[in-house]
Amino acid sequence: MFKAILIEKDEQGYRAALKDIDDAQLPEGNVTVKVAASTLNYKDGLAVTGKSPVVRKFPMVPGIDLAGTVESSSHPDWQPGDRVVLNGWGVGETQWGGLAEKARLNGDWLVPLPAAFTPEQAMAIGTAGYTSMLCVLALERHGVKPEHGEIVVTGAAGGVGSVAVALLAKLGYTVAAVTGRLAEADYLKSLGAATVLERSEFNQPGKPLAKERWAGAVDTVGSHTLANVCAQTKYGGVVTACGLAGGMDFPASVAPFILRGVTLAGIDSVMRPKPDRLEAWRRLATDLDLAKLGLITREITLAEAIPAAQQLLDGQVRGRVVVRVS
Repeated sequence: MFKAILIEKDEQGYRAALKDIDDAQLPEGNVTVKVAASTLNYKDGLAVTGKSPVVRKFPMVPGIDLAGTVESSSHPDWQPGDRVVLNGWGVGETQWGGLAEKARLNGDWLVPLPAAFTPEQAMAIGTAGYTSMLCVLALERHGVKPEHGEIVVTGAAGGVGSVAVALLAKLGYTVAAVTGRLAEADYLKSLGAATVLERSEFNQPGKPLAKERWAGAVDTVGSHTLANVCAQTKYGGVVTACGLAGGMDFPASVAPFILRGVTLAGIDSVMRPKPDRLEAWRRLATDLDLAKLGLITREITLAEAIPAAQQLLDGQVRGRVVVRVS
């Protein structure tokens, strides 16, 4: 038996509860992992609360991230005792996820846990930090350098935004952090933000083309915020889009793209090929200041993850939440 958060949906409604699960109930897979830690992402908050149809089959164990140790394996790449990390691949949506003491998975989805990180530190990074690193890699791949100007990060006090600010600052970029919680200004500056801007400057309808301000951007919000960031990006600049906290719509014009040569780079972390995952985790191990990671993170227990999911959706969570599973 092992403990897990289980989401069920039937004639009694949609509910999530901490339960004891028999090992025989684990889904099919060629690797069984003893989970040490998981985390709460925005998608996990939606799954646990049922606020959005994230979960595609029931019952479901949520948790799109996990870190732990291989318990058993018939996969050629993994042996018992190997330390592993998983992000995405539909885990917590269509396949039982990481908010449990055990997980059975497809070994192709796993990557080695870098020696630089404990399982808890890896989950402090989680999909949020891994996505942030993918954004930074995209900016670099498109030639955006620190000397080209400021990089704006929207939703900066959230998980993706917090790690993005810390990464970009360590790499020498000047970072402008956008947040709806100006009380977090000192926190964001401690991560390396040079300036902190109020969300209201970005989340209302704006001009198709505005004054040039940004050499690049990491946008976690979407909707009007993304449209305004694109409109304010300098000639040849790059905007990476990885989130929809403000909405899935994109009320923009083609002006920034055809008049300033702005690039809008979409960042998917869920189905990312393994080589990209390995590169992102390799760079995180060298480019992320672990002292700043501690500033971003708080730990909770598996039992506390259900109320914390609602707090996350209510915008009451700063940075990253690590769920200590075992």
